Amino acid sequence: MKPFMYVRAHSVDEAAAAHAGRPASRYLGGGTNLVDLMKLGVESPRTLIDVSALPLDAVEELRDGSVRVGATVRNSDLAAHPLVRERYPVLSQALLAGASGQLRNMATTGGNLLQRTRCPYFQDLGKPCNKREPGTGCGARDGVHRDHAVLGHSPQCIATHPSDMAVALAALDAQVELYGPGGRRSVPAAEFHRLPGGRPDLDTEIKHGELITGVLLPPLTAGLPSAYRKARDRASYAFALASVAVVLDVEGSVVREVRIAFGGLAHRPWRARRAERALLGGAPREEAFRQAVEAELDAAEPLRDNAFKVPLARNLACDVLRRLAGRPPAS
Repeated sequence: MKPFMYVRAHSVDEAAAAHAGRPASRYLGGGTNLVDLMKLGVESPRTLIDVSALPLDAVEELRDGSVRVGATVRNSDLAAHPLVRERYPVLSQALLAGASGQLRNMATTGGNLLQRTRCPYFQDLGKPCNKREPGTGCGARDGVHRDHAVLGHSPQCIATHPSDMAVALAALDAQVELYGPGGRRSVPAAEFHRLPGGRPDLDTEIKHGELITGVLLPPLTAGLPSAYRKARDRASYAFALASVAVVLDVEGSVVREVRIAFGGLAHRPWRARRAERALLGGAPREEAFRQAVEAELDAAEPLRDNAFKVPLARNLACDVLRRLAGRPPAS
């Protein structure tokens, strides 16, 4: 039994101050990931700061047409919210593709973004893992890595980020709102999670003492055709082998807006900027979709057992793009 201190925060200021003033502290929302890691011994916080009572549980429309989602909004409530279902269907679909109904009833928006990799080497204290214990090595690289990264990995880490929601947020150009000792700031959702580089132990750009207060969904992507598609080993309650979130606006025979993000391929949601540039302003043709996605995935560096992820991601993306463009499936 490892003892820890418990603090129940009643305001954002109280939560941020408690976190900043205590080393090895963690925020506790729904606890669907953190508590599991504590049971495994992967996480051993000295202090748990309970933020579940903070007034951050609302989904509200702002004057400029954007939608703010509070950090403690439950995943099930967010997926079912009329504003999300009508304006950002890709987000609702991604949330419903993740976990089980019971877990979605507990998991929060902020906690979903802060969940950690499900790499078995990270979760097993008997295995080497640079993310869990820097300098010990990456057991997955020469071990079992079928589910691991093909994009953006480093010699230090080949883990993937597990969130479905984060992939949709990256495609929507959402902003993650933070509050801490330095005041308020926002980070683009597509840049909130880090690539591993030489510091795979750092999952996100959040600083010690900072708290996620919400997510801002912009008006620019509101109401545009969008969809989320996920490939997994079983029909439910499984993490993505590969997934894709797409926002696509076609007017006549021209792609006016396009945003693509992949999940299951990298240490963070992978925003497909190269593919987007190739498609923008062009005709929404099957061959154009395929060429653009293949150009993006040219950067992939698959390992011994996960090369299948590259054609899988390509086919998922091309299928979603084709369907959103209103074109019949390829024969």
